[in-house]
Amino acid sequence: MVEKVLNTSCAIAGGGPAGLMLGLLLARAGVDVTVLEKHNDFLRDFRGDTIHPSTLEVIYELGLEEEFLKLPHTRAPKLSAEMGGQTITMADFSRLPVRNRFIAFMPQWDFLNFLAAHAARYPNFRLLMSAKVTDVLEQDGRVRGLRLETDEGVLTLQSDLVVAADGRNSVVREKAGLEVESFGSPSEVVWMKLSKQAGDPAQTMGHAGPRQGFVLIDRGDYWQCGYIVRGETFAEIRHRDLEEFRDKVRAVSPLPAERMNELQDWSDVSLLQVRIDRLKQWWKPGLIAIGDAAHAMSPIGGVGVNLAIQDAVAAANILAEPLAGHRLQDAHLAAVEKRRLFPTKATQKLQLMMRSNRRKELVQEERKKGPPAFIRNIARFPLLAHLAGRLMGLGFRMEHVRTKSLL
Repeated sequence: MVEKVLNTSCAIAGGGPAGLMLGLLLARAGVDVTVLEKHNDFLRDFRGDTIHPSTLEVIYELGLEEEFLKLPHTRAPKLSAEMGGQTITMADFSRLPVRNRFIAFMPQWDFLNFLAAHAARYPNFRLLMSAKVTDVLEQDGRVRGLRLETDEGVLTLQSDLVVAADGRNSVVREKAGLEVESFGSPSEVVWMKLSKQAGDPAQTMGHAGPRQGFVLIDRGDYWQCGYIVRGETFAEIRHRDLEEFRDKVRAVSPLPAERMNELQDWSDVSLLQVRIDRLKQWWKPGLIAIGDAAHAMSPIGGVGVNLAIQDAVAAANILAEPLAGHRLQDAHLAAVEKRRLFPTKATQKLQLMMRSNRRKELVQEERKKGPPAFIRNIARFPLLAHLAGRLMGLGFRMEHVRTKSLL
């Protein structure tokens, strides 16, 4: 079979929030762009479903806010934690300088389908599903495109720029030889779905339990729940009886104990390995990484999705004009990294500090069973909840759409 060859100005590997947002922004600015998604649809459970106030502001700046907010979603103007029978506001978004002062919870496939549909209005946008990246093509010290496996066979995609937006397990960054720096040992979260019934907690998202070992997210007609594994690994837990795991979840869950009986076997749960890492350099000639491919985050507060969207907006602002004019230089790629490096480092530093302080308190908590110090401080000083809301809702550097639409 003859290998098919396509040409594009920008090839984006990964049809997640970062990849599709960047694809939409570049296409509306006149760049010929091709987004590659290895699956045949966007339907995946337990993906980041948080739409932060800063992302809602981007959607407003694109003129899509009214249509977007008609999609089914739930809203959280604040995030709460239940500790020792007391509800504490952890993050308050009510004072943010944006139009929509809440986090919207929306299935990620709805968000991605929305972005893809609007990008498809532009004739210079192409979305290839079931397109798996197998190699990065380089020539004369510069990345020139990607090799793909598709349903129709092997495809070579030649491009002026390759964007790695294919997540924390990025094939593109591995094939391109980009060096990753890891921070700390990975942790684990076990996700599960449980039914939502009358009398359940009235909160959209929160952490609960005496050791803050449980995450509860309102998905409308069910709860998405996360059990944080501590002191052992999930592999060790799986070697034992499922009922023992149910008991561990019951100990930290605010839901009725019998609700855990909905977990019939191990296929009802999904493991997420949490790690914090960052590329030592996000780019090389002809290639740049954004989102989780450039910096993996802890899932606390869903900030990974927020940072990925902000990366995409910054990248479009800097790269759209040189890509459209076929005059892309290495300096443009370096400028994207420079723009996004501070908010990435600051966010990861904060997450690492929280993890370190949390571990120091675990031994003390075993004795007193009280909430950790940072939660006690937020309860004592409500202004901290507004500060947490600003950092979570907007990040350390909020990006705005600067590109112009051709339509």
